[in-house]
Amino acid sequence: MSSPKQLDEIFNFSDTSEACIKCGKCIPVCTIHQVNPDETTSPRGFIDLLGAYQRGDLELDKNAKDIFESCFLCTNCVDVCPNSLPTDMVIEEVRADIADKYGIAWFKRAFFFLLRHRWVMDLVMKLGFMFKTCALSVDEKGRGLKARFALPMVKKGRLLPSLAKTSFLNSHPEEIPAPIQEKKNPRVAIFIGCLANYNYTDIGESLVEILKQLNIDVFIPKKQLCCGAPAYFTGDSDSVEYMTKKNIKYFESFMDECDAMLIPEATCSAMVKHDWQVFFANHDMPEWEARAKKVAEKIHMATAWLYNNTDLVKLLEEKGKKFDDVVTYHDPCHARKVQGIWKEPRNLLAPNYPLQEMSDPNRCCGFGGVTMQTEKFHLAEAAGKPKAAMIKDTKAKYVSAECSACRVQLSEAMNNADVETIFKNPLELIAEALK
Repeated sequence: MSSPKQLDEIFNFSDTSEACIKCGKCIPVCTIHQVNPDETTSPRGFIDLLGAYQRGDLELDKNAKDIFESCFLCTNCVDVCPNSLPTDMVIEEVRADIADKYGIAWFKRAFFFLLRHRWVMDLVMKLGFMFKTCALSVDEKGRGLKARFALPMVKKGRLLPSLAKTSFLNSHPEEIPAPIQEKKNPRVAIFIGCLANYNYTDIGESLVEILKQLNIDVFIPKKQLCCGAPAYFTGDSDSVEYMTKKNIKYFESFMDECDAMLIPEATCSAMVKHDWQVFFANHDMPEWEARAKKVAEKIHMATAWLYNNTDLVKLLEEKGKKFDDVVTYHDPCHARKVQGIWKEPRNLLAPNYPLQEMSDPNRCCGFGGVTMQTEKFHLAEAAGKPKAAMIKDTKAKYVSAECSACRVQLSEAMNNADVETIFKNPLELIAEALK
């Protein structure tokens, strides 16, 4: 345990706490308050406590640590706040202080080490695929893997993501030319995200297939690292700085030759397009903030770019496939609330699939990051239950969202509630319609 920060070293939380007008609009929509109705664990409570921490009136003890680690970072509060106060950002900053004072659990440090070193992660995941049946069984609905017995931080029967034999990045050449070479084909890069790279590889395969159908050259940058979101949400600033700087340097080497970089993951996209700049601004690195801003100009969530910049809707209509399988759409927090993306994926699905909205598609599913999925999994479970019930009520065959973190959480929630619905990324459904 390290010594606490001096008051003049603490992040300026007062800007946020003093701007809070205590109107309470954030409380009904707060994910943690919905499952733990306590004023302390609400956005208004978090902000008030952070002001007290900066003034020296609150010690960052284990009780405060427990409170600040209970936030899901869903940004619901930011979305409804009259002053758009960045509650998620200040929680992320205090978690860095918590990590400095108390350290980071060994299994999280090991995980972040793997995210920083792609070749080691490749090796570990390959070994995991080879020996997965020793501790895991395949879910009969094809949703993932179930723990055969209690593992560290994982109870027996919990549903975990599938493991691919070969990662997406290692399954393709770096350059995939469009089928018809014209004078100037559009060229896009793919940033795949860790879960889509190692666990849900059909997402990347589907995106490549869609781009082929649109006659677009594909570039798969092989040296890309994790976007840094898991470390950022946990407070591991060193890992965030390492991965963001490595990625920015790498992206700068090819971005001018690409029309766009597509990311089929809401959290990764929000991290690269928005949070990188916030991180560098908060940590007084203006040069890197400017470089992150420049890179962000070509970063797009995949469905948004495909809808706004290609003839994909026309192509889907021409294919004319009409499926009877009902789809309900869940809005990932980092898509709708952070990036304003929610109509585009629906509009791409509508030509081929009947859509049935659930009662509250914008409600957070409760993934909440690494800490919420380990030490505080009981809170994630509680947040997932109402979402599983909403999905069940739609009687949809598929629930779709452009976010693999939501896939992990919703698949587990549906498994626990005996819901038959299967999760599919919208790109998987779109690629099926193009076959």
